[in-house]
Amino acid sequence: MTTTALNHSISASVAAPSGTTRLYSVDLLRGIVMILMALDHVRFFFTNLPFQPENMAHTYPTLFLTRWVTHFCAPVFFLLAGTGSYLSLASGRSVVQVSGFLWKRGLWLVFLELTFIGFAWAFYPGGSFAGVIWCLGWSMLILSLLIRLPLVWLTSLSIATIVGHDLLDNVRPDIFGRFAWLWRILHVKGPLHVGSLDYYVLFPLVPLFAVMAAGYALGWILTLPKTMRIKRLLQIGVGMTALFLLLRVTNLYGNPTTPSMRGAPEIFRVQSSIGMTMVDFLNVEKYPPSLQFLLMTLGPSLIALALLEFVDMRAPMGNIWKYILTFGRVPMFYYIIHLYWIHSLAWLVARMLGQPSDWLGWKGSGGAPTGYGHGLPFIYAMFFVSIFVLYFPCRWMEDLKIRRKDWWLRYI
Repeated sequence: MTTTALNHSISASVAAPSGTTRLYSVDLLRGIVMILMALDHVRFFFTNLPFQPENMAHTYPTLFLTRWVTHFCAPVFFLLAGTGSYLSLASGRSVVQVSGFLWKRGLWLVFLELTFIGFAWAFYPGGSFAGVIWCLGWSMLILSLLIRLPLVWLTSLSIATIVGHDLLDNVRPDIFGRFAWLWRILHVKGPLHVGSLDYYVLFPLVPLFAVMAAGYALGWILTLPKTMRIKRLLQIGVGMTALFLLLRVTNLYGNPTTPSMRGAPEIFRVQSSIGMTMVDFLNVEKYPPSLQFLLMTLGPSLIALALLEFVDMRAPMGNIWKYILTFGRVPMFYYIIHLYWIHSLAWLVARMLGQPSDWLGWKGSGGAPTGYGHGLPFIYAMFFVSIFVLYFPCRWMEDLKIRRKDWWLRYI
């Protein structure tokens, strides 16, 4: 198919009535990863372990898998943010309108990360860092420019960035001299020093801005007739998963050659047990996400997106799906309140059980002190309690968005 023909096909699909219907599958997938995200943050605030689950010298399968299932969250956030932008075009908005919304929402997210969200993590002013919302915001600003390109160009750029960025793993910030801070923002996590400003970059922009752009291209597939889009999603998802398996087994390409501070291994090796071999196999770099990490998470996510097309809200399991759908329809609202709730719950439980709690309060600290925390059974209990409690304010916000169409509700 020529570029002209493809662009004509894309334009026709945007105008098609099928693109104007909100897809349950997108909101359901987003809802699932929002719920999983809470598990990781409950673990962070409640754990009694002084090491990261990715640390091969200390981890064990149940701990690692508790962390691993949450690896799907960030890539899916970025992918579906881009998808939603394209579906806005399919619902009748112009490129100018979508671009304008993206840059304004992007700046809003950066502001939230520096203020309300940063405070939620530390419970003291100035406790912010460049986390996932910061990266989402800047990626939206980039996408607001990229969507003015022909879709074929945007797709090619996003794929090239996702596939090729690991070639830059050995490029260190210090070779850029006084512009080292820029490379750290783009591709290397770690402390950032600009003048008197000290900041920590956890989520560099590359390649996650490209994942968002790829999600925008994915939106075109979601405007196809149902049978065709399910077929395309399965083809791409299975292909990405198979490529991950190939790259991981062979250690050909796509993961850093130097272990990170969290302990992700440089190459896959067979370990002393089947369980630890599985841990090693799945233990790929997240900060920034390597090609193998993105293939491992996005491939199965696209398969799940295809399967979620078959969900019937009227079936006996319909109420569970509606519960998940609620979280998927108010992601930003959920993200903010879940941090405040989990952090506050950890402080309250610590006070009730006589454990050290100052590090969770206004005084803050670099981390949990000796004598604090709980094992996985307690962490899972607090996770289920949190999801139950958080449903009610999220349901209220979902109903509010259904009843009212105020412009500001699109930013929450």
